[in-house]
Amino acid sequence: MARESFGIGDVRVRAGASRAVELPLTRLVTGGDVSIPVQVVHGREPGPVVWVNAAIHGDEVVGVEVIRRVLGQLSAKTLRGTLVAVPVVNVLGFMTGDRYLPDRRDLNRSFPGSGRGSLAARIAHLFMTQVVAKCELGIDLHTAADRRANLPQVRADLDDAETRRLALAFGAPVALHASLRDGSLRQAARAAGARVLVYEAGEALRFDDESIDTGVIGVLRVLDTLGMLPEEEGVDEADDEPRPTLVSRASGWVRARGSGVLQLDVQLGDLVEVGRRLGGISDTLGRRVRLVHADRAGIVVGLNRAPLVNTGDAVVHIAAVDEDQPGHVADDRRLTARRQRGV
Repeated sequence: MARESFGIGDVRVRAGASRAVELPLTRLVTGGDVSIPVQVVHGREPGPVVWVNAAIHGDEVVGVEVIRRVLGQLSAKTLRGTLVAVPVVNVLGFMTGDRYLPDRRDLNRSFPGSGRGSLAARIAHLFMTQVVAKCELGIDLHTAADRRANLPQVRADLDDAETRRLALAFGAPVALHASLRDGSLRQAARAAGARVLVYEAGEALRFDDESIDTGVIGVLRVLDTLGMLPEEEGVDEADDEPRPTLVSRASGWVRARGSGVLQLDVQLGDLVEVGRRLGGISDTLGRRVRLVHADRAGIVVGLNRAPLVNTGDAVVHIAAVDEDQPGHVADDRRLTARRQRGV
């Protein structure tokens, strides 16, 4: 018996087909229509229904490229289950390179939304009803905020056994246990019964190979772990050496204790101990104002890329490494080896 077609918007996608769909969103002040682009890959064989999305923040372009490359490696004729790919959720922000919507609302604080609310609420509602409600798992792709950079990492509820299994299968350098944030897609999707992995990597408005490659391989690994990819299309571990994922249950930003010009002495992925010098802050004449020291031990997962900082600004994001769970790296030498492989 043939698999049932997949309905989204006013379209039905037959089994064994891939189809581009437009979800009508709003109209520009010039009169042009705006829609959210969606690609549905509806496999011939039954299996999980998964969505992957990017650009909830309009300046987060890494995930858009990740989805493009993932779609290039999938075939509806061999896929088991269904993938709903939404490369750009915040279409209006994406068109202008802006993190937020035109009214300055943060879309990722507007879920689950409302069909009669603000523009952000309407976009969130549309995404929840047309995408999340049809899926059991989502992969939400992000980058760091403006003038920051993130080490590739997965943020998820690691207390849920299945979510943890998929987070580790993704294979990012770090898996960080993250609490739910009010109004976020992850919170709303979890309330609706779907598990969510959040991938954070790279910088706003920039492509970088490490963030993109890690994201593409990670998404394919999750699909493979769910049994959605045929063996010949699965991730080739012979060409992609398995690497341990560091597990963290807590993280925090080291903040500047003075204002001035920031010089950092650490890189993403460095393992640091309490008290290690992370950098310094000088005035414009080169006189040292303050040193920046680590207030906790762990791995550097985020950096402030702005050269000028004020007292209290976030400077270095450190995630404590969980020694009691699989994935712990015991010493600096193993971490250094990972970084030399381009992790």
